[in-house]
Amino acid sequence: MSTRDIPAQIGDLPPLNRPANSALLQAGITTLAQAADHSARDLLAMHGVGPKAIRLLDAALADRGLSFAGGS
Repeated sequence: MSTRDIPAQIGDLPPLNRPANSALLQAGITTLAQAADHSARDLLAMHGVGPKAIRLLDAALADRGLSFAGGS
């Protein structure tokens, strides 16, 4: 699947860049609750997920009273 076929926003995740969305989709992560099941380090290790995506996800998780697994 080309990254141009990836939606700009997935589920209740914040708008991220298409490579990050592609990586999350491939990992089956389509909601903030699912993202919270992973550590920031694990998500950052995914090809396409960078520090900016982690910051956006962290802020969205905090808005919902959630955080990354392991508190990272």
